[in-house]
Amino acid sequence: MITTVLAFLLTLGVLIVIHEWGHYQVARWCGVKVLRFSVGFGRVVWRRQATPDSTEFVVSALPLGGYVKMLDEREDNVLPTQRDQAFNRKSLLQRTAIVSAGPAANLLLAVLLYATAHWIGVDEPKAVLSTPAAGSPAERAGMRSGDWVRAWSRDGAQWQDLRSLTDLRWQITQAVLQGESIWLTVSDAAGHGSRELTLELGRIGSVEVDAKLMQRVGLGTPYSEAVLGDVKADGPADKAGLKKGDLVQRIDGMAVSDAQQLRDRIRQLAADGTAAPMLWQVDREGTTREIRVNPRVMSDGGQRFGRIDAFVGRVPEMVTVQHGPIDGLAQGFTRTWEVSVLTVKMLGRMLIGQASLKNLSGPLTIADYAGQSVQLGLAYYLGFLALVSVSLGVLNLLPLPMLDGGHLMYYLFEAVTGRPVSDLWLKWLQRGGALVMLLLMSLALSNDVARLLGLH
Repeated sequence: MITTVLAFLLTLGVLIVIHEWGHYQVARWCGVKVLRFSVGFGRVVWRRQATPDSTEFVVSALPLGGYVKMLDEREDNVLPTQRDQAFNRKSLLQRTAIVSAGPAANLLLAVLLYATAHWIGVDEPKAVLSTPAAGSPAERAGMRSGDWVRAWSRDGAQWQDLRSLTDLRWQITQAVLQGESIWLTVSDAAGHGSRELTLELGRIGSVEVDAKLMQRVGLGTPYSEAVLGDVKADGPADKAGLKKGDLVQRIDGMAVSDAQQLRDRIRQLAADGTAAPMLWQVDREGTTREIRVNPRVMSDGGQRFGRIDAFVGRVPEMVTVQHGPIDGLAQGFTRTWEVSVLTVKMLGRMLIGQASLKNLSGPLTIADYAGQSVQLGLAYYLGFLALVSVSLGVLNLLPLPMLDGGHLMYYLFEAVTGRPVSDLWLKWLQRGGALVMLLLMSLALSNDVARLLGLH
C-alpha cells in the first residue's frame, strides 16, 4: 500500500512539474513575468521565493494538477512599467507557444522515458502462445498451443520481427482499432516448421478494445507446460495425491496441451454449480499414473468455477528486449507517436459510441498500475510513466475550455477573425468546460471503483 501511494505521488509529481515547467520556461523565453509556479491546488504547504519580485514556487495540498500564474492585465492591475511583461500583451504566436509548451513537454518527456526504458531493457514473455480460445479468431486462423510468433505484417508483403508477446499484443490492438487483419509468421517453440497465418480482426470492432481484448482475439497467457507447482495442503489436489512437478497429459481421456488449457478445464468443470470427479493421467518422473481428482466449487461475482488448490504451470520463457542508443531513441519517438495516435482514436471512438467508456481511467487505476510497475523494476515504471505522460499531453490538447487545447482554439479563432473571443463567450465556455471536466472525472472515478470491485 505504501509503495502504491509513493509511486502514485511520484508519478503525479514528475508529470505535473514537467508540464508546468514547459509553460514556465517558454513564458520566460517570451519575456512574460511568471508570478507563481504551483504543484497542486488549494492550501499552500511549502513555499519558496528568492526575492519579492521573482517567481513564487509552491506545493499545495491537493496534488491532482498544477498551474503557472503569469502577469496578465485581464486578471490583475499591472504597473505601466511591467505591461510589456504581461501575457495578454504578447503576440498571438508567442501566446500559442506558451500554451502549447505544457503538452509538448509531456510528449518530449515520454520520448525520453521510453528511450531510457529501451536502453535499460525489460524482460518480457516470449511470443509463444497457449491454446487459443475455442471459436476465436486465433483458433480460426490455425494457431496451436506452443506456436511461436516470429513476425507480423499488415499487408502480407512487408514483414517486421516480433520481439515479445507484449509487442504482439500491441500490434493486434492497433490492428483492431483500424479494423484490419494482421498477418503472422509462426513456427514451433524450437523455431521449426515456419508458416503464415491471417488473424481476421474486423469482426471484433473497436468498441471492444478493453482489458479483455486479447481474450476475444483468443490469445490467453504465454505458453507453459501443464505442470503442477506448489500444492496446498488438504486441498483437492493434495487429497487426490497430486505432487509438485506432475506433468498432466490427459483429463478424462482428452489430451492436455498446456497450462492454460488445464486451468480452463478445471474452471469450466463447475460452471453448472457441481464438480464431477475427473480422471487425470500424469507423468511423474517418467512414470505414468492415473489419479482421480475431485475439484471443489468456488463462486465469485455470481459465477461458479472449479479449484484444485494447486499452482498450474511454470513461469513462461522470457526474452530481454533492449535497444542501443540510436535505436532506443528512435523507438522512443515511434512509441510516443503510436500511443498518441491510439489515445486520440480511442477518445474519438468513445465520443461517437464506437468504444466503451469503461476504458476511461482515473487516479485510482493510475495509482494501482504505478505501484505494480514499481515492483516490476525501473524499466517497467519508466514505461508506465511514459504512457501516462503521453495521455496527459494528448488530453491537455483536447479543444475543451480549461484545458490548453481550449485556449489554442481561442487563438485559432483570433487568428481567423482578427479579434479575440469576447469576455461573455469566455465566461460561458469556461462554465461549460468545467461541467464537462467534472463529468469526465466522475466517469473515470466510477470506472476505477468498478475495476477495483471486479465489476469491469
